[in-house]
Amino acid sequence: MAKLQVISTSRLQMAVRISGDPEGIPVILVHGNVSSSRFFEELMALMPSLWYVLAPDLRGFGGSERLPVDARRGVADYADDLHSLVEAMGLAGTPVHLLGWSLGGGVAMQYAIDHPAQLASLALVAPVSPYGFGGTKGTEGTPCFPDYAGSGGGTANPEFVRRLGAGDAGQDSDFSPRNVMSAFYFKPPFRLEEARESAYVASMLQTAVDEGNYPGDLTSSQNWPTVAPGKRGNNNALAPSNFNTAGIAAIDPKPPVLWIRGDGDQIVSDTSLFDFGFLGQIGAVPGWPGADIFPPQPMLAQTRAVLERYKTNGGRYEEEVIEDAGHSPFIEQPEAFLEAFVGFVRRNS
Repeated sequence: MAKLQVISTSRLQMAVRISGDPEGIPVILVHGNVSSSRFFEELMALMPSLWYVLAPDLRGFGGSERLPVDARRGVADYADDLHSLVEAMGLAGTPVHLLGWSLGGGVAMQYAIDHPAQLASLALVAPVSPYGFGGTKGTEGTPCFPDYAGSGGGTANPEFVRRLGAGDAGQDSDFSPRNVMSAFYFKPPFRLEEARESAYVASMLQTAVDEGNYPGDLTSSQNWPTVAPGKRGNNNALAPSNFNTAGIAAIDPKPPVLWIRGDGDQIVSDTSLFDFGFLGQIGAVPGWPGADIFPPQPMLAQTRAVLERYKTNGGRYEEEVIEDAGHSPFIEQPEAFLEAFVGFVRRNS
């Protein structure tokens, strides 16, 4: 079982789950939004014992220090924190295998841009598009509006934010963290056993809820849907006005990449139920200006286009789609996920 430790780095106090052999193959797992390293605990127990696995809590999540996120840097605060952990653990001279899930996928891409020689491989699990979350169209990430309306901190559901901040561990509302996790982190009707579900909910409730963390601040807009990105917090760090990791296609050296996702992901998708373009198209948000102006963001197509450029530029990538899984295939289908991921790491070690 992984041990939870607090590591002092040059940037912050980071809670880190650690398992395996310190002399073994180093593998780092980076979690997604409104979660923590707790979501990786069962996966870590199934990984080869000769691997040295680190799963940190990003700032503002889990047990790590609740420092604000400067969204004007995209996810660079998180990537810099990760590098400070690598240095603190004495791994700066050792290529590591880096896995990033969702928001963590964006952090992993930024880390690859900043430190390409540090990586033995890169695994992207249901990653945010290289052009961020919301407010863009086409495979090149063209903004729907000049101010990137429809992305950032103002797009989070206010009732979910309220319940998250209030520590709601119940299930009396569709917007409770427990029910949001069950409905969207996983592909229904998948449901965890109660104890494990409650442990994940407890880790969600450790999220720092404020303008500097989740979901961040916002800017009013004259463009539909009347909100544009702010300058602080993690949802703004993923807004396309601040976030763009398409430059990963040009990094040198180019570690091998595994893009792995569930076939039923409702969060990162070309028809995402968290994307205002798709919500407007299906009539869930009134006033939609139409597909010519604000179509659903083609998140998967955008990621594939960037990875194809990576390949054209001399890199290698594999795409693995896990059947009967949603946004968290390593939880929903751990055997299939491990077969793909462990094989990928072994081929590139």
